Amino acid sequence: MEDVIKYINENRETFINELKDFLRIPSISTLAENKKDINDCADFVMGKLMQSGMSRVEIFHTEGHPIVYGEWLGAPGKPTVLVYGHYDVQPVDPIDLWESPPFEPTIKDGKIFARGATDDKGQVFMHFKSVESFFKTVGTPPLNIKFLIEGEEEIGSEHLESFITNNLDLLKCDAVLISDTSLYAPGVPTLTYGLRGLAYMEVEITGPNRYLHSGTFGGAVGNPVNTLAQIISQLHDKNGAVTIPGFYKDVVKLTKKEKENFRRLKFSEKKFAAELGVAKLYGEKGFSTLERIWARPTLDCNGIFGGFTGKGAKTVLPSKATAKISMRLVPNQDPNKVAKQFETYIKKLAPKYVKVKVSNLHGGFPSMTSIESKASIAAAKAMETAFGKKTVFIREGGSIPIVTVFAKKLKAPVVLMGLGLNSENLHSPNEHFDLNHFHLGIISSANFMKEFSVK
Repeated sequence: MEDVIKYINENRETFINELKDFLRIPSISTLAENKKDINDCADFVMGKLMQSGMSRVEIFHTEGHPIVYGEWLGAPGKPTVLVYGHYDVQPVDPIDLWESPPFEPTIKDGKIFARGATDDKGQVFMHFKSVESFFKTVGTPPLNIKFLIEGEEEIGSEHLESFITNNLDLLKCDAVLISDTSLYAPGVPTLTYGLRGLAYMEVEITGPNRYLHSGTFGGAVGNPVNTLAQIISQLHDKNGAVTIPGFYKDVVKLTKKEKENFRRLKFSEKKFAAELGVAKLYGEKGFSTLERIWARPTLDCNGIFGGFTGKGAKTVLPSKATAKISMRLVPNQDPNKVAKQFETYIKKLAPKYVKVKVSNLHGGFPSMTSIESKASIAAAKAMETAFGKKTVFIREGGSIPIVTVFAKKLKAPVVLMGLGLNSENLHSPNEHFDLNHFHLGIISSANFMKEFSVK
């Protein structure tokens, strides 16, 4: 491994410059106007996989965005690792809050700022470079490698499950390696063993058949914006618990061992609040902050719009109002079941003077992975060697819906070896990635390949 690590160290700046090229592509999966950029990004990924040494690289077109597949199977008798990641990114709104252009990578204080820097281009790119480092030094990697890089993760991976189902032999592996999670803290090697699921809903409230003058008609008809706000306000009780009937029925409670592990992490609620710029934290009563963000389900309004939102005044009574609402789910909650519970409850709360439409936009199941598998043990050791510190195990509040699909369909353990930080503004303006973690991630990936190759 000495030659491999030396190559990684010597090519640090080269790898960063290549990452910049990756980040310059505005591969926003949710916007139709970025369709060409998505295709260009898939081509870029294909080129980098070929550069890394893959013997086969192919773009699979779906009804949505392309999936890029690569493989090198030149290590007979050795395990096969499937590396999954995504090249699509979130929209950049609100653009005025960015301190540098979102698709012009900027380095400041050892961090690279750009949309997709930490979620997930920077993290997936680490594995491209670790594999390349084996080919450039010792000739070949110590095990078989497969890559599956998609372009729809940020919109629910709509076509990935069917692709996996139809290509089980192509994707057959001994472990799935994913870097799309976070370190517990800067410089602390971390493996994530639990992710929350997601049910993402849209609620549309319709009142009168057209926009009305608020003076002439105000007080005579129900205002959809007011009504929607009233409905949203009833989705939590005074203790911060979600009021949807049956919402908590299937929730698996934390074990005593897990609670003790959370306490050992010595999480500072005061520091956490200060970093977020809030005077006090808020959440479901009776649980610690780590419990609430890692192991308890939540409901949040992600956006609300309707009526006049421009500058100045316009005395209008809107015809419609819409809200986007997401629910983060925990084992054993079913996103489809929760979506139906949500719809039933919203329609019950809606008064008769408005019409209500509830849409299930997308969802994903929560997941739990074993920390006792050979792959997890190898990953923990690999990160410990790279960072020089003992690896910690955590849950995370975010969602990677495809994790459960991988585990069920491929019958392989999933390793969540993230190198980002929750403070790096993923999904927000000024997203960034610590370049030291990027570098240590490449080394960790290479170490994992070596560790997992040993029988």
